[in-house]
Amino acid sequence: MEWFINVAIFSASCGVLYLSGELVISSLVRFSRFLGLKEFVVAFFVMAFAASLPNLFVGITSALAEIPQLSLGDIFGNNFTALTLAVAAAIIFSPQKEIQIESQTIKNSSIFAIFTAILPVVLLIDGVLSRIDGVVLICFFVFYVGWLFSKKERFSKVYKENERGLWKNILKESVKNALKALLGIILVFIAAKGIVSSSSFFAFSFKLPISLIGLLIVGFGNALPEVYFSITSARRGETFMILGNLLGSIVIPATVVLGIVSLIHPIVIESESFLVVSRFFMIAAALFFLIFSKTHNTISKKEGIFLFILYVIFVFSLISFF
Repeated sequence: MEWFINVAIFSASCGVLYLSGELVISSLVRFSRFLGLKEFVVAFFVMAFAASLPNLFVGITSALAEIPQLSLGDIFGNNFTALTLAVAAAIIFSPQKEIQIESQTIKNSSIFAIFTAILPVVLLIDGVLSRIDGVVLICFFVFYVGWLFSKKERFSKVYKENERGLWKNILKESVKNALKALLGIILVFIAAKGIVSSSSFFAFSFKLPISLIGLLIVGFGNALPEVYFSITSARRGETFMILGNLLGSIVIPATVVLGIVSLIHPIVIESESFLVVSRFFMIAAALFFLIFSKTHNTISKKEGIFLFILYVIFVFSLISFF
């Protein structure tokens, strides 16, 4: 009976996490358009920050429960899914069957994102993500933000007057979206509590590393908004939105979220297999994404299929190792 209850809690929490994440994302993206921000920055900061809220709440909750390994698995799984499955989905649903990378800001950001995805793996070489490592991760994010906003033309955009609408309508719409976003954040927090509680039960019952549950299940669930947003943006031909979302959803969890979690409670890896498998595939996904993005400034359909296959191999490798 206890097992059935935890399955129900976990399933319901994942569903609420996804729906509340969608609510927060849609509300903040609408609001950001009134601020006159470029699509890439809207996706990178607004969309990616909103999409990272589940990672943040799961991370803080797991750290306070003294099982921060769940957060590490969640973020590794989230980032790997973003670099492989989300990219592949965007290419498949894109009318051009490819993702074009022409902006110099995006090119530089992609290099930064790849380095960021690998950085926690490097810091874990001793098997521990310490509080000092957490400070390094957060400082790395602050450095990037300073670089991105160092020139106004990188993030500002003038929208047409009819897109902005009257100030009265803007204020009304802004308040409505702010309330929706607040509701979504509350639901994310509740769902995170349910996921952490049920994940602990599963890890104990099946004698599995808590990091594996975070990597394979929670991380995939939290990456679904990125996959969905990539498909939606690809159908509309909004390449800037796809890349901004994907790069932001990699950078923010790997720096801000992991940094905060490790400051609350240092992350000690309890499974050597987890470290070996996750490290290998994370580095492989990051390098292949970087190589593909530098080839003719596009990621082609064949390269997208390769990334999808890499994700499938990753899942089967985890199952076989554990």
